Amino acid sequence: MRITTFRAMLADEFGAGHAETIAHDHVFAALGGRTVDQALDAGVPTKEIWQAVCEAFEVPPDRR
Repeated sequence: MRITTFRAMLADEFGAGHAETIAHDHVFAALGGRTVDQALDAGVPTKEIWQAVCEAFEVPPDRR
């Protein structure tokens, strides 16, 4: 998935402001102790990042 699509999904799920905070500040063990922004910069696939976010924040399967 494209980064723009990923960012839109993050904003749709959490709201624009909270999505930015999650992306910038929340460290995910599933992403090797990186934030979303760090994982994107490291080239981690957006689908893998999305799955990590969904698992960490218990996003229901129908919205993943």
